[in-house]
Amino acid sequence: MRMKQKNNQAILRGIVLDLPSISHEVHGITFYRFPLSVPRLSGKDDVLNVLVSSDLLERCPLSLQMQVEVSGEIRSFNNRSGVGSRLLITLFALSLSPTQESYCNQVYLQGVICKPPILRRTPLGRDICDVLLAVNRNYRRADYLPCIAWGSLAMYCSQLQVGDQIVLNGRLQSRQYTKNLNEEITEHTAFEISIMSLEAPSDT
Repeated sequence: MRMKQKNNQAILRGIVLDLPSISHEVHGITFYRFPLSVPRLSGKDDVLNVLVSSDLLERCPLSLQMQVEVSGEIRSFNNRSGVGSRLLITLFALSLSPTQESYCNQVYLQGVICKPPILRRTPLGRDICDVLLAVNRNYRRADYLPCIAWGSLAMYCSQLQVGDQIVLNGRLQSRQYTKNLNEEITEHTAFEISIMSLEAPSDT
């Protein structure tokens, strides 16, 4: 599927791991959060956060292990609670429905490089590049989305400059890592967009 109508689009098909819990309320609308498991071809699962309005939940009530399709936009916001990651990444749902179709994890983003890319190498010798992408919303805000590229794409991304515009197709993924703080090891989860391909920016 080719997603080109907007600069921030994502489609996930996966399994509901837990029932929605209240996240927050804006302009009288209550929003809920739930974890969605999307298996990879490798057999590993990405467990991703979905933010959904009460209106969508009324039209599509969720149950445990239900298979659903969610389409929407990748959103970021700063976590000031002091617990967990400082940058929280979610899929803001614009549609929600039951599905029996195969699992899917597709992201289309068009944005601007907002920090110098960082090229590094894994212990196994693979090149990897960290990219922070600013993607504008419609109302004078932007989402700051961490992305990673591998191999030849990593080498290409490492040459990009702050202010360069890129268009990418990829997938939203979760990654577990550990931190050692005051001799105490804690486990954390990071969310990022794995870049699968790049396209030339459109003129519009």
